[in-house]
Amino acid sequence: MKHNYVEMIRDANVYDVARKTPLDFASLLSQRLNNQIWLKREDMQSVFSYKIRGAYNLMSSLTAAELAAGVVAASAGNHAQGVALSARKLRTKAIIVMPKTTPSIKIDAVFRLGGEVVLHGNSYDDASEYAKSLASERTLTFIPPYDHPLVIAGQGTVGLEILEQANSEIDAIFVPVGGGGLVSGIGAYIKEVSPTIKLIGVEPAEAASMTAALGSGKRVSLEEIGIFADGAAVRQVGKENFLLAQRHVDEMLTVTIDEICAAVKDIFEDTRSIAEPAGALSLAGVKQYISKYQIKEKHFVSILSGANVNFDRLRHIAELAELGEEREVLIGATIPEKPGSFRDFCHALGPRLITEFNYRKSNAVNASVFAGVKIKDRESERSTLINNLMSKGYDPIDMTDDEVAKMHLRFMVGGPSSEDVKNERLLRFEFPERAGALMLFLSNLGSRWNISLFHYRNHGAAYGRVLMGIELAERDVSEFKDEIGKLNMSYKDETDNPAYELFLR
Repeated sequence: MKHNYVEMIRDANVYDVARKTPLDFASLLSQRLNNQIWLKREDMQSVFSYKIRGAYNLMSSLTAAELAAGVVAASAGNHAQGVALSARKLRTKAIIVMPKTTPSIKIDAVFRLGGEVVLHGNSYDDASEYAKSLASERTLTFIPPYDHPLVIAGQGTVGLEILEQANSEIDAIFVPVGGGGLVSGIGAYIKEVSPTIKLIGVEPAEAASMTAALGSGKRVSLEEIGIFADGAAVRQVGKENFLLAQRHVDEMLTVTIDEICAAVKDIFEDTRSIAEPAGALSLAGVKQYISKYQIKEKHFVSILSGANVNFDRLRHIAELAELGEEREVLIGATIPEKPGSFRDFCHALGPRLITEFNYRKSNAVNASVFAGVKIKDRESERSTLINNLMSKGYDPIDMTDDEVAKMHLRFMVGGPSSEDVKNERLLRFEFPERAGALMLFLSNLGSRWNISLFHYRNHGAAYGRVLMGIELAERDVSEFKDEIGKLNMSYKDETDNPAYELFLR
């Protein structure tokens, strides 16, 4: 069925619960990027996300009988709050199925709004499947987060407001993409009303389901997704959303976790507001787009889509922001174990601020060092720094993009294994961060094989990360892999990682 989305968006019933959010000029970013940047402040909704628009537009269309029976929804957080608030306004009951990895700030918000929370599974897809089964069992109306014409029309009011508020010509609108509700709604409106404006979708590189779909010409289901930007972590985009995106999206960009963190910092510096990772996606895309095409003096709108972030995640975001802004380089090197070598190495780094320096005596001949160095321009200064160290006789390793170095080694104290450690393998694990998860992990592995290295750090993210060395004879490898498979945890063998070779082996 073909829908007249322009008419549906103009008639959308959203303002009983939503507000027309401001389109704020980002002066600091605009000056720094040499382009005019505006932020559409959907973080200023009562539930700190645009999701209230689509949820209410659909729920307000339900019959009296449907409202009396109640509704159910699945959500990683923001849609949940939109449904819960809409249910309270419409005086119906709402059951919200949320992944067990959902940040507590989002769970607590649903409780406060009167919703009943059911935690199920480790991803949105797990929660969605269970929510649909509840809808069938209890005769509830399932409220989808993005794949429904009325939800799309509700989200499309963001695009309507942008065109009403813009006081100058817009060259492009950058939209965060998860399931595709927001980008399809905005696209359905602006491409009919003002077709010269480019529509650019932005996804996390670790959950780029729309990029994959548009690239293959059909919806695809990603085998694995990362959930750092949990509000946009979707394995497969919606059917209607995909069809609209095919017609209206001009370009898709994917951004790294580091780039997202840098964008969170940029938003804070310009607005003193803290975006959640998914909320900062589109600004990360703006920055990447400007750098990629060397653009100047254009007018861009970025959707600041949400601000539901746990406070304890901020330290992790802050740690990666400098790397995302390309203002820090991580260097590993071996230096002679003799008086003055530490001073000489620091001198070789030049007149730069050293953000981190880890030192461990390896033996009587050499020592391994790990340094974080602050720079102004990574593209030019990074190679200059490496070349300068090489010219002075060092053999540096650039570990700026090395996940083991960024997430573990820079926080570890110690050195290479002793001669007593045999057949050591290094593995990197991720598992859902919830009460008892670490103990379960250790219980399943610690009693079978000898653990020779272990580093775990809780940084407030939805997934915990472990770096583990384990003594494993070749004859036991097959059995070990079988046991790991039973845990259903994502892991990677890092035994050949150069950072491991330099510091820990």
